[in-house]
Amino acid sequence: MNTPKYVASRRPDTVLAHPNSTLLAGEAAGAVAGLKERVDGVIRVLGSGELVRSLHAAGLVEEYILLTHPIVLGSGTRLFGEGERTGLELQEAITATTGVVIARYRTK
Repeated sequence: MNTPKYVASRRPDTVLAHPNSTLLAGEAAGAVAGLKERVDGVIRVLGSGELVRSLHAAGLVEEYILLTHPIVLGSGTRLFGEGERTGLELQEAITATTGVVIARYRTK
């Protein structure tokens, strides 16, 4: 795929193995804010709770797509901090044949 990929890392010497990748070195919120000014289109974050939390705190998240799996684990890492409230508005929700609920929310 020729889709550009951006990798946020605090380490400026991070080696990027995937083709068409660009390193966003330093603090993620500032790097992503700059990226949003330079790039047209949607920027997606896959799988990094710490990164999402920092982008959310900087007001850089416009939409969340959350997948809820029908598994009860009992504990885990929170997406948002303890006691922190975030206003979200449900835009769409579908249930996959596996029971996974895919919900798209806009931030308020």
